Amino acid sequence: MAHIFITGSTEGLGKAMAETLLLAGHRIVVHARNQQRLVAIQDLIGLGATPVMGDLADAQQTRAIADQVNRIGPMHAVIHNAGVYAAPSVLSVNILAPYLLTALIHRPRRLIYTSSSLHFSGHALLDTQDWCNAAGPNAYADSKLFVTALATAIARLWPDVLSNAVDPGWVPTRMGGRNAPDDLRLGHLTQEWLATSNDPDALTSGGYWHHQRRLAPHTAANDEIFQNRLLEKLATITGTAFSH
Repeated sequence: MAHIFITGSTEGLGKAMAETLLLAGHRIVVHARNQQRLVAIQDLIGLGATPVMGDLADAQQTRAIADQVNRIGPMHAVIHNAGVYAAPSVLSVNILAPYLLTALIHRPRRLIYTSSSLHFSGHALLDTQDWCNAAGPNAYADSKLFVTALATAIARLWPDVLSNAVDPGWVPTRMGGRNAPDDLRLGHLTQEWLATSNDPDALTSGGYWHHQRRLAPHTAANDEIFQNRLLEKLATITGTAFSH
């Protein structure tokens, strides 16, 4: 059974995949933003999940999360599920935190990053961003383009790791809203499959997936020049270099 860390696992897709994987017998590390949110996952802890805590909008707390995970032990997979849509911390949570955790957590066998179909509306521009205070749909789309490019960059630079991005669809979570049209179960099935399955398709890397179908992402996501510039920018902003 796999040891898997899931960010943003107090509600929505993150909690659903944590519960599904726990019931399947996997060892799960769940993440809560603060002590108050930890209450929301007492049922998962009761099922055997190990909790870590910290706010992904804060770089120091993100570093502390990485330390907590490393103390627990090697992970088979890390699922970067946490995300925000409208808050000023959208770039901090959606791209800076996944980058920092990737750089600081001991290298797992599999990495899964949460993308979105909105990444197709993102702009491959790195020097015009207000990285600390960006908000709104444009910043969200940009953050999802960046995290998709991060996933494909890692697939290229870490050939021993399976790194993929997943579009979960527009699902009825707090972010998606109650009237979202997509299937909630399908919204987390692909992440679980990529994290645990030995299906030949799940053992591929560098993909952009939607409901277990590999699709072509935004062209910038596979552009090695853009990937390298993105990694350099993220290293500069966070003060943490990415180890090739």
